[in-house]
Amino acid sequence: MTDQQNSLFETEPQPWNLDDLDDFLAARIAFADPPFGPYDYSIPADLEAHVKKGVRVTVPLGRGNRNMTGYCIDVIGPGHEAAKTVNPKRLKPISRVVDATPLLNESLLKLAHQISEYYLSPLGTVIETVVPVGARDNSGTREMLFLSVEPEVAKDLDAVKLTKLQRRILETMLGPNQDWTPGELAETVGCTQGPISLLRRKGHILSATRRVQQKTHEIPSEKRMSDLQLNAEQQTALDAISKSVDAEEHRTFLVRGVTGSGKTEVYIRAIQQVVEYGRQAIVLVPEISLTPQTRRRFRARFDRVAVLHSHLTSAQRAWHWKQIAQGNVQVVIGARSAVFAPTPRLGLIVLDEEHDGSFKQDNTPRYHAREVAQWRAGSEKVPLLLGSATPSLESWHRAHNGQYDLLSLKKRVLDLPLPDVATIDLRDDFGGKKRFSPISQKLRSEMNAALADGGQVILLLNRRGFSTRIQCPACGKVEYCPDCSIPLTHHAAGNKAVCHYCNYEVPEIRKCSDCGNTAVRFSGLGTQRLEVEVAKLFPQVPIMRMDTDTMRKPGSHEKALSQFREGETKILLGTQMIAKGLDFPNVTLVGVVNADTSLHLPDFRSAERTFGLVTQVAGRTGRGERGGRVLVQTFSPDNPAIVCATRHDYVAFAEGELPGRAEFHYPPFGQQARIVVRSVVQAKAEQMADHIAECLLAATDELGLQLSLLGPSVAPLEKLRGNYRYHMLLGAVEDRAIQQVVTRARKSIKEIDDVQWIVDVDPYNMI
Repeated sequence: MTDQQNSLFETEPQPWNLDDLDDFLAARIAFADPPFGPYDYSIPADLEAHVKKGVRVTVPLGRGNRNMTGYCIDVIGPGHEAAKTVNPKRLKPISRVVDATPLLNESLLKLAHQISEYYLSPLGTVIETVVPVGARDNSGTREMLFLSVEPEVAKDLDAVKLTKLQRRILETMLGPNQDWTPGELAETVGCTQGPISLLRRKGHILSATRRVQQKTHEIPSEKRMSDLQLNAEQQTALDAISKSVDAEEHRTFLVRGVTGSGKTEVYIRAIQQVVEYGRQAIVLVPEISLTPQTRRRFRARFDRVAVLHSHLTSAQRAWHWKQIAQGNVQVVIGARSAVFAPTPRLGLIVLDEEHDGSFKQDNTPRYHAREVAQWRAGSEKVPLLLGSATPSLESWHRAHNGQYDLLSLKKRVLDLPLPDVATIDLRDDFGGKKRFSPISQKLRSEMNAALADGGQVILLLNRRGFSTRIQCPACGKVEYCPDCSIPLTHHAAGNKAVCHYCNYEVPEIRKCSDCGNTAVRFSGLGTQRLEVEVAKLFPQVPIMRMDTDTMRKPGSHEKALSQFREGETKILLGTQMIAKGLDFPNVTLVGVVNADTSLHLPDFRSAERTFGLVTQVAGRTGRGERGGRVLVQTFSPDNPAIVCATRHDYVAFAEGELPGRAEFHYPPFGQQARIVVRSVVQAKAEQMADHIAECLLAATDELGLQLSLLGPSVAPLEKLRGNYRYHMLLGAVEDRAIQQVVTRARKSIKEIDDVQWIVDVDPYNMI
């Protein structure tokens, strides 16, 4: 037993021998909260049949024997490899078993172990991520009373003295449907509850309560669609995937197809083959805005489709989860967490827009759905499809070194041309003007032409709010969030100033907090202000804004996109949620209002993000016979990311970007982990960061591994949600070297009160 576990119990270890294991069973329990464990407990004889891997149990913890619920991750008995490390005389017994059946199967439990080890997260916390809260809490269920005929009575009704009505009640209960509630039985027989209650008192009818899942979220049916005709490239890709499906083997396919090349149809045809074999498929999409469109496409081709995403209630998610686990679902569609869908016979995983950063979770466990999907597909021996017009450089590199199979779709369906993309140099348009319009003269002219011709327009601006900076012109004071080192954003809707990181909110600021000047200026451009500006330029044109401020209500995404699809909205503007995967044939113009919003951030992925965003939003046009055009407004028209995006040239961008990554051992040529230390007391955060760095360097020397350490230093966002932040970046070329070093260093790291620190393996956000 570990020193950590020994400290939890009062008694000293007692002598024991292997004979004690003859009739001994122990359970290894992990907790979602500190202390995380795992710890071993004995299984009482009356619970032996109920304690299984994947169920929750209540156990006494620590010297005070406080009740704590944990997850059984293993059952240890004679012959188990861990049996010799367990002293049965020192273990406390499990108090009770919470779940009648395991919450996760063997495959998902193995996946949770992999996530815990790779992302350095407590196993219990990982399990709580794998199993949604609704499934854990029996959301959407209620206890109901069910009736059954007493077995001896059921054998021979003639042996019991019964009235005609009583006999009819019992005969009804013994019919094909033997699952009766009192109300259903009374309604079917056509009587009151009186005679049923009398039969229960006589013991002829038995009763029992069961918790029943209520049907809470039916998916509406869609008009059935037939298969679309595949072109030669699509057929070649499908043939390669089909061979892997037939062989029930794991292979990872990177489907790099230009926007509009028909990747989704390839996915659907592959899934049809999987469903024909009686298996299930999981389809992951990055944005919740894509889910309604994707769901409709798949619902029109498959009978049983489940949807998992964050806008579902706990009851809805629990209902879907159980339907999936029971094998009643053919296709599971959802965002990041849908990778954990409990499919009993998985046949295929699809990760669409695999490059997207939203597949990386930003809280513990900080997993990336692409890597988790890779592990799960490998473990269950099924193909994995990664699709994108702009693959992540990690996936592109893996495809070129043989880890992935590359399938290329270079042409749009029906041989439609890619849209013409041109840049607008904002340096020329700005030109010292007193008032700078977010819509340049050129973009305004093209919008007029597109709308006059009956087309629709999409405008992308990846900044929320009205104005991104509130500043005093007299003293220069910029109004910052008191809890974060970031300027407040002015929101005209609601007349307020908001911090987009911690949601701090105050009424509209009209007076400088330093000098009292009332001539406060609002500068910087957000989607709210863009909406106002566009409405002034096109007063008769219906406009819709899509960002997290307008899309908060359940169903709001679907409603907004439906209105745009039906032509009720002519101009759709918004943040990156409108840039990916959406298919609107009548869009003839796309305008990128400011392509530089993420280009110059202190992050080695900034160019990749910019290239991907511009390319993806450009792909929203030219999907119909009318063609399309894209205008990209930028202050950096000569930047390689912008230039390659205007040429639809992913290969040139990748070839230009990868050598710099290789030089500094950035991914995909090395592994990284970011450690962030935070505290309300700045000196404590700095002290802890220095201590962690010392322990990491010592562990590196002890293990004899090569590891680089940058920092610790003040994080780019020095203060966030009231905490001062320091960070450091670990880099390694050797596989799993970072995990080994951090695990070793943790043994010597001494915690400081009121200081928290996290490890983010394969970080996506460096800010």
